[in-house]
Amino acid sequence: MNIRIGNGYDIHCLVPDRPLILGGVNIPHELGLLGHSDADVLTHAIMDAMLGALSLGDIGFYFPPTDPKWKGADSLVLLAQVNQLILDKGWEIGNIDSVVVAERPKLKPHIEQMRDRLSSVLKLNPDQIGIKATTNEKLGPVGREEGIAAYAVVLLVLK
Repeated sequence: MNIRIGNGYDIHCLVPDRPLILGGVNIPHELGLLGHSDADVLTHAIMDAMLGALSLGDIGFYFPPTDPKWKGADSLVLLAQVNQLILDKGWEIGNIDSVVVAERPKLKPHIEQMRDRLSSVLKLNPDQIGIKATTNEKLGPVGREEGIAAYAVVLLVLK
């Protein structure tokens, strides 16, 4: 088989006194995401999708939240490591499609910068990365602005 597909999901709580980082971009907002690393749910979902496509587990296996080494880690640095693992196994990313679910802030003004940041780390053309933003229509924890979630699908192709 010359292609593999993986999907990923992540959600983190919104709290005061933390930066809101999505796709490696620091987005101005009064709340940020709580997590052991920078809690970048978009990048985490993409990494899980990449790993899942090759049955390599999840990011918690490679970067456990119990390990102080990863406290406050930049998720783009972790993404580069996951990408190298994929490349070392003979695969490369064909494309990524993702959705960030958040009531606020509006993410549309930041999507191009997120694509640019992710494509730079992954050495992809920006048009290989789809990022969409939606709300949860005020339903559930994301709708109540208790957190932000992200979903990602990654297509890997054999080099």
